Amino acid sequence: MDAPENRTRNGIRVDLQLIADMVEPQTRVLDVGCGDGALLEHLLRVKKVDGRGMELSQAGVNACVASGLSVIQGDADTDLGHYPADAFDYVILSQTLPATRSPRAVLEQMLRVGKRAIVSFPNFAHWQVRLRLLFGGHMPQTDALPHRWYDTPNIHLCTIDDFRELCAEMGVVVERALALDRRGHIISGLPLPMANLIGEQGLFLLRRK
Repeated sequence: MDAPENRTRNGIRVDLQLIADMVEPQTRVLDVGCGDGALLEHLLRVKKVDGRGMELSQAGVNACVASGLSVIQGDADTDLGHYPADAFDYVILSQTLPATRSPRAVLEQMLRVGKRAIVSFPNFAHWQVRLRLLFGGHMPQTDALPHRWYDTPNIHLCTIDDFRELCAEMGVVVERALALDRRGHIISGLPLPMANLIGEQGLFLLRRK
């Protein structure tokens, strides 16, 4: 269970609260990889959104449906293509992008289906990751990357700088970019070049040009 400092007064993780803060009230939202539905439930209750969810695991879908959420079982790599263009105002992908088979294609679909996309991911260029790989000689484990190399769901590890470069290549507008610590709190006053070194997580609000 998350430590108390990892959660807000609303009972959700701090990083999920930051995502919720980026969503305007009474908008249409698709939460891809919604897990147990904590973020989606919060958005429905607090922001009064028209919210839908997609989750790969059956256990996650069952938990969401049991809570009265509109969630279907689906895969971000294959099932986003079933939605029409501009079906949502926001498409959210929280801590799931590295686990997708084709991250660029998933991002393209998110920005086709939604007017804006919100993406968060663990930063593989964090200084602890660099040091553990350099001096330990093994694939590192941190709070943001807790799995061993053989059981991690992440197959496309990336860095904050990598993600910025991908957005530039795709012509995607970065409306807001945040570097977060291990608890999901914003690292404030951080110069842009340092975000890739100090941030344990990246959080981006994106839109098409």
